[in-house]
Amino acid sequence: MSRAAVPGLPSRHPIGEQLPALYADDDFAQRFTAGLDTVLAPVFTTLDSLPAYFDPRLAPADFLSWLASWVGGADDPEWPTALRREAVARAVELHRWRGTRRGLVEALRLVLGLSAEVSGDGAAVWSRTAGTEPNPAVAGEVLVRVWPRGTEGAEGTEGAESTEGTHGVDADRVRALVRSLCPVHTVCRVEILSGPPAPEGS
Repeated sequence: MSRAAVPGLPSRHPIGEQLPALYADDDFAQRFTAGLDTVLAPVFTTLDSLPAYFDPRLAPADFLSWLASWVGGADDPEWPTALRREAVARAVELHRWRGTRRGLVEALRLVLGLSAEVSGDGAAVWSRTAGTEPNPAVAGEVLVRVWPRGTEGAEGTEGAESTEGTHGVDADRVRALVRSLCPVHTVCRVEILSGPPAPEGS
């Protein structure tokens, strides 16, 4: 699909065929309208395929950024096209899980292509009775461990707090994404590992 002039693209609605019979055999009129058909053919093709433009799995690649802006989805023109399509298609679902462990893990997988594990609850407190003082918050933090996908078969390695370029992972992008998705009342710490963490007790 294209919204630009395409040489040789036939028009599904040629103007010459819709002229009065008087012009059916008029060579000049037919050649003149054929030139207009060349200009209008991409317009008709786009309109005929309009539903596909609103489906992120079918839309032209240059249309994905616009679709992403409609749903507040993440988009980067440098990502593989398949990843950009999935990010737009799942944007609403990710909004629903924003601020949760699942949402953070899914966002790290989808946006940065990383596997992740989130532990800790950020020491959130609550009360069933309105107007009462909540229990003192217990000091705590949310620990986000990330590692490159495809290393699930490797032995887990505990990593120190993330540094730029550790294990080929862009630590700044990881931190920025985690900071944007963690609830404001939590302290989130990021560790980048070479592979999935070893099971506890092993």
